[in-house]
Amino acid sequence: MDADQESSVSTVKRQPERRWPKTTSFVARFRTSARGLKDRKVLGRRLLIGLLVTVIITVLGVCIWYVLLAALVVRLSPPPPPSNGIQQVVKQWREPGTTSPPPPFWLENFTRDLVPIACHSHNDYWRNVPLFDALSVGCSSVEADIWITDASGELYVGHSQQSLRNHRTLRSLYLDPLFTILQNQNLPPSVNTTSLNTPLPVQGIFETSPNTTLVLLLDFKTDGAVLFPVVEKHLQPLRERGWLTHFNGTALVPGPITIVGSGNTPFDSVIANTTYRDIFFDAPLESLATETKYTTENSYYASVAFKKAIGYIWFNKFSSKQIETIQRQIQVASGRGLVSRYWDLPAWPISWRTSVWRMMSDNSIGVLNVDDLTGAARWNWRACSVMGMNLC
Repeated sequence: MDADQESSVSTVKRQPERRWPKTTSFVARFRTSARGLKDRKVLGRRLLIGLLVTVIITVLGVCIWYVLLAALVVRLSPPPPPSNGIQQVVKQWREPGTTSPPPPFWLENFTRDLVPIACHSHNDYWRNVPLFDALSVGCSSVEADIWITDASGELYVGHSQQSLRNHRTLRSLYLDPLFTILQNQNLPPSVNTTSLNTPLPVQGIFETSPNTTLVLLLDFKTDGAVLFPVVEKHLQPLRERGWLTHFNGTALVPGPITIVGSGNTPFDSVIANTTYRDIFFDAPLESLATETKYTTENSYYASVAFKKAIGYIWFNKFSSKQIETIQRQIQVASGRGLVSRYWDLPAWPISWRTSVWRMMSDNSIGVLNVDDLTGAARWNWRACSVMGMNLC
């Protein structure tokens, strides 16, 4: 080959060799895609498992919540009323004078399984069944506001003049039923017991505690000097049977019924008879420490309005001074042998009311003044507090 040919050949540019994508690059991309798909499946599986676990935990939590709630309701609810005669009397009760013959005041096993508690049924005549509603939960004290309006000598029961009715009297709502109850509670036994040579003891209202007295607090609404002798006359049937707590001139003789006068009851009339008394005074609790005339010979309760005794309660929380005042007043009354009582206790909110009841109970209040009989009959108020919260 000559030089010219070699020159032409050398000047021809060599075309680059065409190459296909490497097989290894395709496999890498395939593996990456497969790995991503696998990761997404794993992630989806994990999310599904997490969702299922969350649902299971939520369902279990809801179930546990409802179980605890049901247990709490059972714990806070008062026990069912016992099956006894008084429950049937309550069901059959009608307003005095509206039915003939009248429904019974007493039935067999009258207060069976009923344990008396130291609660006072405030404004008892407002209840659906005066007297018997309170007795049916074990309250050992009831209150009746009494009025005398004319020369007939009838004592009417009501909170105000507008509420007075001819058929709602002290006799029809309280004295006659109590007489019938005690008469039946003290019937002679059906078997001959003369060989025992022991007199039959007087049985009170409550069969589980026959020596517990029932207090009938009479709030005198009209002139006390006029009311007092009329009340004494009304009590004669109970007095003749020896069923009234009385002072015999030297000692206090307990009875199934204790009569206490409040409101316009004149203290001078209470102590006028020095040899026999069966109407006792509701002494002023706030001044008991400085007044020495109030003793068990003439008084039974020592009472005061709640706010009058301790003043205003800020943010529903007792101050240390207020608690000390209550403790001191209760101790003074107890030292005299009198039963302490605070009226006009707060009723709302329920949690605050329950806290007040609990504080009173913790400091050995003589009797708890209540409007809510069912709430007062709960067997354990402390069950109402859960983790610092008052639930009832």
